[in-house]
Amino acid sequence: MDCLNHNIYNGIFIHNIMRLKEYWKKTWHFLWKEDSVASWIVNIILAFILIKFIIYPGIGLLLGTNLPVVAVISESMEHDGTFDEWWNSPAICSNNPFNISKCTQAEWYAMKNINEEEFKKFPFRNGFNKGDIMILKGVNMEELKIGEVIVFQSGMNYPIIHRVIEKNDVIQTKGDHNQAQIINTKLDERYITSDELIGKAWFKIPWIGYVKIWFVDLLRCITFNGCYFS
Repeated sequence: MDCLNHNIYNGIFIHNIMRLKEYWKKTWHFLWKEDSVASWIVNIILAFILIKFIIYPGIGLLLGTNLPVVAVISESMEHDGTFDEWWNSPAICSNNPFNISKCTQAEWYAMKNINEEEFKKFPFRNGFNKGDIMILKGVNMEELKIGEVIVFQSGMNYPIIHRVIEKNDVIQTKGDHNQAQIINTKLDERYITSDELIGKAWFKIPWIGYVKIWFVDLLRCITFNGCYFS
């Protein structure tokens, strides 16, 4: 009797294994070989889950930041033309609304004790473009150096990626392309604290960020928040 029961259990076990193998074969065929709309949709969902909850957090853990990859969504770090052309392009050396003092980028950085020779030694000395992807590394206040490019939280709906131009108890930043620091009710670049620091730019991948930018623009259009494509 025991032998009979044992054979029955073995038969059930083998049958279940065969069913599982058959199910796996059908699933594999559906995901990787079937060229249907449903298969494409499931693959996209699985890819999103894999990237969002496994790959992205894993990269963040390795690089020491919870935001290891960012897309550049503005032109605030772009350089127009050559380095010399940008270095001599217009800037504003006073934010006093009653006495706006125009100058060059060279003169603006001179006020922060940064000369041309020093700037040319900075990471990303030629800036970077809207649509670039930046890979970030975690950094603390003590390790941070003048000239490095950081990402930090702000009162905006998105993080800011600008260059460090001064550091003491707080961090000061400026976008290379901007004529002056941003100072308004949502952001004051003269007072960036360590709590707002997300990471520093480590590596650049050109243009790939436009995929995200266009996707966000498309979502905005679909949800009737205004169609605008960058």
